[in-house]
Amino acid sequence: MMHATAKSLIGAARTGVARTSRLNFSSTTVAAEKVWKVYLSGEIHSDWREVIADGVAKKQLPVALTSPNTSHEDSDDCGAIILGMQEERPNWDKIGANMNAVRTKTLLSEADVVVVRFGEKYRQWNAAFDAGYASALGKPVITLHPPAISHMLKEVNASANVVCEEPEQVVDTLAYVINGDLPTPRDGDAWVPIADRLGKGNPNP
Repeated sequence: MMHATAKSLIGAARTGVARTSRLNFSSTTVAAEKVWKVYLSGEIHSDWREVIADGVAKKQLPVALTSPNTSHEDSDDCGAIILGMQEERPNWDKIGANMNAVRTKTLLSEADVVVVRFGEKYRQWNAAFDAGYASALGKPVITLHPPAISHMLKEVNASANVVCEEPEQVVDTLAYVINGDLPTPRDGDAWVPIADRLGKGNPNP
């Protein structure tokens, strides 16, 4: 079941930290010409997809969200329902997995960005496979998981472009990538620009 597709023109206002630039190539004119396809892979036992869909809609981002079939029962039984029941569990699983792969491979290969969610309760082997498959296709990958399982996912995270802990961070990442919008700093009043905190990278800009 697809949770949401959010498409709209980008709002002109920019929120968050004020910055200055000579030319802003994150302009709404350029971004509005493209609808970004974002594939949401991984854990199906929480509402993280809905949170992202709601955030995309609220920020009016030009994003089309896709995902695998998130009905556990349907994804298990689709092959047997359509092609007939199997006597052995491995065969039952195989025809279902192959049928689900038609959707997964198609939508993942068409995606501009792939978000892969890992939860604490279940081991999402298919999510790890999707992350590797997306990386092999050269797709930008955003991983999403609680910090408690960061160590177990260190190799996956090392290949990701962005590692998020909360769905809202995924939305903020998309808003920045597409629109140039930045949220209020995560560190709040403690936030300091890099030039002030660590010095200018180029002393003669």
